[in-house]
Parts: sequence; C-alpha cells; structure tokens
Amino acid sequence: MDSPSETNWLIVGLGNPGLRYEKTRHNLGFMLVDWLAREFQTSVKREECRALIGRAAIENQTVELVKPQTFMNLSGESVACFLKKANRTVEKLIVISDDLALPLGTIRLRAKGSAGGHNGLKSIIACLRTEEFVRLRIGIQPEHQLRDVKDYVLENFSKVDLIKVEEVLQHSAEAIRAVIADGAEKAMARFN
Repeated sequence: MDSPSETNWLIVGLGNPGLRYEKTRHNLGFMLVDWLAREFQTSVKREECRALIGRAAIENQTVELVKPQTFMNLSGESVACFLKKANRTVEKLIVISDDLALPLGTIRLRAKGSAGGHNGLKSIIACLRTEEFVRLRIGIQPEHQLRDVKDYVLENFSKVDLIKVEEVLQHSAEAIRAVIADGAEKAMARFN
C-alpha cells in the first residue's frame, strides 16, 4: 500500500479503553476512529505503541487509525512512540478530542494550538514538545453549569444526544478527509 519513502497519516482518537467508557463524552475521539474504520472497511485491533491501530486508504493516502490504550492522561506516551517510527511525522498527525468549550454538534479544526485544558492534548504536547499538529475538537459543552467536570465527561451520552453524535461524527469524518486531501488550511476554511 505504501512505499518506504511515503509518510503515513496518523489519525489519533483520544479516549479511555474499556467497555465502561465506550459511549462516554470523553471518548468521542475513539468513536470517530471507529466510524472511519467502518467507513473504510478496516479494523482497529493490531497492538502497537500501547495502542490499537488499523490501516486504511483515505483520499489515496495511507492512513493509520490509532486508539491509545494508556488512558487519556498518558496519551502522549503512545503518540510519541508512533512518531519515533519510520514513515510517521508530526506534520501528518491529526488528533481528535472532545471539547467542553464547544456546543454539542460543533467541530473545530486547528493546525496548531494549546491543550485548552484537555488532559489528553496536554500529554501529547508535553511528550512531543510541540503544539504544531492538527487537531479536530468535537463539542460536548453542557447546557447547564457543571458541578463536576470529571463526572460529566465520563458520563454516557443520552439517547437524544446520541442522534446528534452520529451527525457530528459524519461531519467530522468529512473534515478529516478534507485535511488529508487538501491540507489543514483549506479544511479549516470549509469546516470551522
């Protein structure tokens, strides 16, 4: 599928491993990786760098779909391990995370930026020593003031919210394809 000189895209969805977390707000990154795997008829189950990984061809590019199994706060360790390998660079890294500051159903693409309080992004930035990677943030903002952020992000989506989640995952998958096909700047102009 790829020649030795070709750099693979690395699409990393952030989440927590295990059934207990599968449908929680904090696992939108994992959900999008699973969506892409279904869409491009691959599975994400090979183990590498303390993550589950699958390979697909998206927009005529070799793409590796990654779900770190380190738990959110250590996601950077897994991502750093991948970037030490041949055919992988930070320029072709896309990280998908949930975002408390964006309303549910909203996505935001950025070519670089801070962690914005997200522990998975903090870990990746710390381990890579750079903020210069593409990230796709998917909104989970509550409609009311939160007493406990941790409880909220680790709660399952409601049945009503899951309908919106399906729509935002489809929209997010289109945004990922646009980044791969046209680059981050053009994709940002189209999707933000």
